Amino acid sequence: MWAASCLASCCAACTCGLCTSVASGISRRSARLAYCGLFALSLIVSWILREFAAPLLEKLPWINTSSETLPTEWYQTSAVLRVSLGNFLFFTIFALIMIGVKDQNDRRDSWHHGGWIVKLVVWAVLIVLMFFLPNVVVTIYATLSKFGSGLFLLVQVMLLLDFTHTWNDAWVEKDEQKWYIALLAVSVICYIATYSFSGILFMWFNPSGQDCGLNIFFIVMTMILAFAFAIIALHPKVNGSLLPASVISVYCAYLCYSGLSSEPRDYACNGLHNHSKSVSIGTLVLGMLTTVLSVVYSAVRAGSSTTFLSPPSSPKTGSSKPLIESGDMESGKNDSKAAEAHPVSYSYTFFHLIFALASMYSAMLLTGWTSSTSGSSELIDVGWTSVWVRICTEWVTAALYVWTLVAPLVLPDREFS
Repeated sequence: MWAASCLASCCAACTCGLCTSVASGISRRSARLAYCGLFALSLIVSWILREFAAPLLEKLPWINTSSETLPTEWYQTSAVLRVSLGNFLFFTIFALIMIGVKDQNDRRDSWHHGGWIVKLVVWAVLIVLMFFLPNVVVTIYATLSKFGSGLFLLVQVMLLLDFTHTWNDAWVEKDEQKWYIALLAVSVICYIATYSFSGILFMWFNPSGQDCGLNIFFIVMTMILAFAFAIIALHPKVNGSLLPASVISVYCAYLCYSGLSSEPRDYACNGLHNHSKSVSIGTLVLGMLTTVLSVVYSAVRAGSSTTFLSPPSSPKTGSSKPLIESGDMESGKNDSKAAEAHPVSYSYTFFHLIFALASMYSAMLLTGWTSSTSGSSELIDVGWTSVWVRICTEWVTAALYVWTLVAPLVLPDREFS
């Protein structure tokens, strides 16, 4: 009951803004948060149906087509995937509609920011229609969701890399001793945290008397990667910095912990969870909140990243052509209105794609990547599939970061910003 109350309260806080905005109107600045509220609402619906809809789905002949008695977990997974599919289609349709939107004079700009009553109706209709689809469609979507979730995690890594480099450059550009000291202090703290946390992981996931070679390999590899980041970043030929290396090290340590904590509860080397049921409740809440927060972060970064998120006409792309030619200033009022075409500040298509991929990712979390062996409906993101997804994400993160450091040396003729 505590898990339900906590999860409902946290997600309700996210959707409260959406309800208020629908009643009073959406401003341009709050539109992104309204979409986040809609996504949070989809998570609440997924979780409720996951817990309570199985008996109803058993009575639907186009869903219960098996001659054998299917386990309750199968119906729970089907319910989550169907809600996720409706959510995915909603944001994918908007992503396609918003292709090519460059300025606020485009009619589709108002579609992105307004019409929330219609949007909620369309979203609800799509969710309901998904429960009339045959099981084969849901099965195909479940397979595609694994790849989409991997792409979502990859986007998270790219945004993190962009954030760390932006943070480092912002402090370096101040060119003051106190900021250099701050860079060093944060870097040292991050590395201390990385190796201290790695030591704790040894205690949690390498219980005495157990042969936990795989867990030891994961933890030691994380420590080696953190050390390698610092060595490569500080090499004289590499234009690197210790701050990004330290932040990426902390993130890799977190991914290692996330992977190890996803091991089955009856696995002997999972010393943190194998005797505790209460931790599974915390995992449920933490997993849902982490998903919401990561999507919110991605959505906000979609409006500020200068790497690949800005539309072609955005000022962030560095275009030297003025938005209003000098001759246009002499035109009449009608012409001046056409000339004042303010470019959009972020890519609407990418923004909606983030939510579409996040819909896939949240479905994988709630269903244990559709291959959970936890044996408990209270567990989320548990199973060997989840373990390897997390560990592989850590290694991909490490590879991408190292590539950002050595790419200028490997490809000296190309310009890297």
